[in-house]
Amino acid sequence: MTEKRLTLLLDFHSGLPIYTQIVNQVQSQLANGMLKPGDQLPTVRALAEELRINFNTVARAYRILDEARIISTQQGRGTYITEIPPPETTEKLRRESLAELAQRFINEALRLGCSEREISRMVRDRLGRESNRSESGQVKK
Repeated sequence: MTEKRLTLLLDFHSGLPIYTQIVNQVQSQLANGMLKPGDQLPTVRALAEELRINFNTVARAYRILDEARIISTQQGRGTYITEIPPPETTEKLRRESLAELAQRFINEALRLGCSEREISRMVRDRLGRESNRSESGQVKK
């Protein structure tokens, strides 16, 4: 099997660690079918060079994906997407990503001088709007 072109869009200003962005995007591409079990990923070194980031950052992302059984690295053969990971693994990664996203949002809102009450009200209002949009059949972004 040939190596799969891995398309990653990194945001160096988001506050979300680069290795976490890589993990999240690989998981997302697997979930939406862009990556499939058996696809070969670039080597750590090749991906680090392509993204112009530190080798250790990619190695950390691959290690997390390997521990979650999303990828498997076989010495001398390469790194491959494994079969679909068990639901508990996917759920754990989803919760961790949401917690990191929430923490980033809270930190930024506090930095802007927002109170806990303002932050809570904003989240409730936005969730209400999304709920209304999905009930009316509008597509979520």
